[in-house]
Amino acid sequence: MNKPHEKQIFFQPPETAGDPQKFQQLLAQETVPVPAYLQPSPPRFGDEDLEVARYTSHAFHRLEAEKLWPKAWQFVAREEEIPNPGDHVVYDIVDRSVILMRGDDGAIRGFYNSCLHRGRTLRTQGGTAGQLKCPFHGFTWDIQGRFKSKPCSWDFKHLDDQQLDLPQVRAESWAGFVFINFDLQAQPLLDYLGVLPGHFESYLMDRSTTIAHVQRRIACNWKVGQEAFFEAMHTKATHPGIMTFTGDVDSQYDVFGDIIARAITPMGVVSPNLGGVDDGTTLNDILALSGRMSETDGSRHQLPEGVSARQYVGELNRQAYAAAAGADLSQATLAELEDAILYSVFPNFQVWAGYFGNIVYRFIPDGDDTDHCLFDVYLLGRHPQGSERPPAAPLHRLGDDEPFTSAPEIGALGPVFEEDMRNLPHMMKGMRASLRGKVSLASYQESRIRHHHVTLDKFLGLGGAA
Repeated sequence: MNKPHEKQIFFQPPETAGDPQKFQQLLAQETVPVPAYLQPSPPRFGDEDLEVARYTSHAFHRLEAEKLWPKAWQFVAREEEIPNPGDHVVYDIVDRSVILMRGDDGAIRGFYNSCLHRGRTLRTQGGTAGQLKCPFHGFTWDIQGRFKSKPCSWDFKHLDDQQLDLPQVRAESWAGFVFINFDLQAQPLLDYLGVLPGHFESYLMDRSTTIAHVQRRIACNWKVGQEAFFEAMHTKATHPGIMTFTGDVDSQYDVFGDIIARAITPMGVVSPNLGGVDDGTTLNDILALSGRMSETDGSRHQLPEGVSARQYVGELNRQAYAAAAGADLSQATLAELEDAILYSVFPNFQVWAGYFGNIVYRFIPDGDDTDHCLFDVYLLGRHPQGSERPPAAPLHRLGDDEPFTSAPEIGALGPVFEEDMRNLPHMMKGMRASLRGKVSLASYQESRIRHHHVTLDKFLGLGGAA
């Protein structure tokens, strides 16, 4: 198991295809003020290999169960998923289970999902309930976790009703995302999130709502799954169809302390790995993928003289997003309107920045199974200020072998996710088959992976306190 790396380096731009300064060059072409938080915050890590045991070892999985999940803030649900009193979701993380429920007072609380009598789980799935009643013997609590009744009370005189309220975990929210923490002494969520709330301040997150939520069980360790979204270098081999409008190896990678990291991949530009692509092709392909036009009606969008595909798509987005949110987005940069600006919050939450269509990823270990995880995808839209928040889209749980293309609500993301999913089970098989027993990482483009493991070591006590 690797410990945090002592060697410190600054990444030097490569001489081959790709330029991490490209995004800053695009920012220099903006015609509106550029937010300071889009400036680089470069990673400083070493080049040591990672042990494959971090992904394949059940002992490592148990170490995470003991020292990571009980201490880290973790995203559980969106507020609009449980809008009314009694609405709840069940969140399972390895051995632990939590009922996240809205009370009569409107507050959201997290209860240990375990009857105080003989331990039976109180709820097996989300829904709406007027009380929490154990299906085994009938011990009952109200929706704020206060003890109500027990059967045969004459036989439980040794139990003090005043001590039978359901134990709680910490439950706090940011931007409609509800997080829990089992550690009652943990720092407040907003402190844990560091720079993130400030970076998202202008994105109208108070008007965001879930317009799609898809989940599928994946045959890989949770870290293997989420690390597939930590870098864009895999685009050439895995997603060649998007190279005409994706600056994959021109991405900028940033870290902000232990908890927050970021990747920014320019869109509306051609991959440096691809030559001979004109701006018209870039425009046609990116609009086709977004569903704005098909390959047969490309004549609807012609680039005006002196306007690039990046500018054209950005302005289309500006108009569409402003209409959806009922907001003036004249000061939004092209970068915030179309680029893939993806933040990660340790340990397993990722969210795209921007004004509309924020994509959210979450990877959860599937119980005590080292080799499987649950992958959640959310899409967030906006509603106009003053209007009632629309209800959350229901969870669409795919079968283990059902492709993401079976979820039309995520549109063009479905085929792209399927390209990623094809790699993941083979990652696990290849790691187990490895003679070296190690994973080698790129110094810069895979620095978010290394950042994650450095922080993980701190939580696991392998190199200092988190």
